Amino acid sequence: MTNRNRFQLASLALTAIVALAGAAFAQTTTASASTNSRTVADGQKMTVKGVVVRRDIDRNTFDVQDANGVVTTVVLTDRSSVKSKGGFFGGSTTYGPSNILRGLNLEVEGRGNSAGQLVADKVRFGSTDLRVAQSISSRVDPVESRVGNAEGRISEVEANSQRLSGQLDELAAVSNAARGGAKAAQETADAAIGGVNATNERISALDDYTAQQSVSVNFKVASAVLTPEAKQALDQIAEQASKARGYVIEVRGFASAEGGAKLNERLSQQRADAVVRYLAQQHNIPLRRIITPFGYGSSNPVADNSTREGRQQNRRVEVSVLVNRGLMQAAPNMNPTKTDSATPPPQQ
Repeated sequence: MTNRNRFQLASLALTAIVALAGAAFAQTTTASASTNSRTVADGQKMTVKGVVVRRDIDRNTFDVQDANGVVTTVVLTDRSSVKSKGGFFGGSTTYGPSNILRGLNLEVEGRGNSAGQLVADKVRFGSTDLRVAQSISSRVDPVESRVGNAEGRISEVEANSQRLSGQLDELAAVSNAARGGAKAAQETADAAIGGVNATNERISALDDYTAQQSVSVNFKVASAVLTPEAKQALDQIAEQASKARGYVIEVRGFASAEGGAKLNERLSQQRADAVVRYLAQQHNIPLRRIITPFGYGSSNPVADNSTREGRQQNRRVEVSVLVNRGLMQAAPNMNPTKTDSATPPPQQ
């Protein structure tokens, strides 16, 4: 295969990437255009339940899509009450409009305005729903940011490829005059193709997380209180998380086989919540960095429940720091290493 053909292949690969990205954007736009929208009559009282699919902070509005796929635009005012419905620890909490995130499952009460929108009087959602939305935001926002950076990298690679293609004739002439020129041209072409492949791999890994560190903390019988040893282990994993980029923390609670199934599920959830509370209060870990904690009851034992030592090991919470694999990869190097000189020999 000639050098010209290699550069043409690299250029075609870049064109295909840009075309696929454009097709994905077009599909997203078409799907949005076909979504049913609800118009609320001026003064009409209405209650809407659904998931936030769009948030416009500048206009203080958000779109709610119900179970039937109908979208209602909601307007927030200074009189809008935004609160939680109360959670496991009891009581409701007042939140600011900034806590209404994409993916939040909520209920809105209000009246229509002249623009056909629903002006919110009350906005209510569960604490668990808020943690789920925060977890989604912590994963989706970094991915969207990295995709934007990756698109910029693709544009740079395409520009480099075009620039290298413009130099192809000169490099081909130099390679005919000296063996060093041919070798340099080959390395340049390989670097261009390798850069495209590396960029594709980074894009594919943007939503893939790898466990960087894991720890298991144990509890006493029928207790969800953190021991000094458990706190020390959580201090270490919080310090590790503070040094990571694009991380999330997974918290999973478990119980031994003692007691009933419902009691064990509730106890394992209490243990998971105790870990989340400690990380948030003692180490200022944002809740958007913590995947929704879950209590698995007595399922997934790590030891034999028929022994005292085994039951002690099963009374645990597993905490893992997950890091985005796409962020851990180094950016592709588009500059090949210079070896032989491409300068033609002097004229006789």
